[in-house]
Amino acid sequence: MKIRFHLPGFTRNYHLNMLLLQLMDAYPDAFRDDVEIASFYGDFPPALWNGGRCMGGIYSEETMKFVIQSLNDRGISLRYTFTNPLINQSHLKDKHCNRALALAQRDDKLNGVIVVSPVLEKYIRKQYPNYQFISSTCKQLTDMDALKAELEKNYALVVLDYNWNNQWDKLEKMPHKDRIELLVNAVCPPNCQRRKAHYQHLARTQMLYCEHLQRYGTSVPFRNPENFVCPHANEHHYNTTKFSTHITPDDLFTRYVDMGYRNFKIEGRAANLFNVMEAYMYYLVKPERRDEIRLIYMLSLQQSKILRVDE
Repeated sequence: MKIRFHLPGFTRNYHLNMLLLQLMDAYPDAFRDDVEIASFYGDFPPALWNGGRCMGGIYSEETMKFVIQSLNDRGISLRYTFTNPLINQSHLKDKHCNRALALAQRDDKLNGVIVVSPVLEKYIRKQYPNYQFISSTCKQLTDMDALKAELEKNYALVVLDYNWNNQWDKLEKMPHKDRIELLVNAVCPPNCQRRKAHYQHLARTQMLYCEHLQRYGTSVPFRNPENFVCPHANEHHYNTTKFSTHITPDDLFTRYVDMGYRNFKIEGRAANLFNVMEAYMYYLVKPERRDEIRLIYMLSLQQSKILRVDE
């Protein structure tokens, strides 16, 4: 059975991710056994419904079609992070987000939507039924009964709150392990008390950014009126490995897989490009081949000039 990874940033990290797929094709013996890239998650800015991170930029419909096709042609799911918790009825007619959903909807339900807002989820299920629906880690479900109830709902996957990581007695007892996705490299410290406030700040910032573009376009630089400072926002990869909630590759490919877990999420939509690359090396490449593949990866990135897709 395949071990399925869900990777960050199908726009900002587009070149990084496509090079990863090429490396996996060219050097299959260097990557861990039975690994599969199941999805890339993110959004096409400027997306009012986007949550979890504030993502800027402007993507044309032509580019959106190109990115969707380049992933779907490989059988890889594109998953929209429509996890803004502040979405209400007045936001549902957003033209850009509706168009993005229309472009990626398929009869085979290959693509997905990660959701938080009940209002938005209800709307998307009605208007765009041919999607997989994924319950976001942003819901912060830390109560076992609430989590079990969530797993009984009609979700393809439920992404666990990172605080469940490495609580072996509780992980063993969880039902529907095949429908649980684990966030393996959270940059937030365990039991962060500011996490919810941070999500709210990011949600408001995303909305303010979209409003700014509608009013001024790109002629006036966006200035965020909110001030929220997180000391862990720019943690490098190996700092996060010290957290008790960090999932090591050794545990992932033995204890978690042996328990029946098959879906693992690497975060990094807004992280430094090379930080994301190192996380890929850490989880996906065999330890004895990391240096070699990392060098090939870096040389390939240099040749591609590390450009974003037509932003």
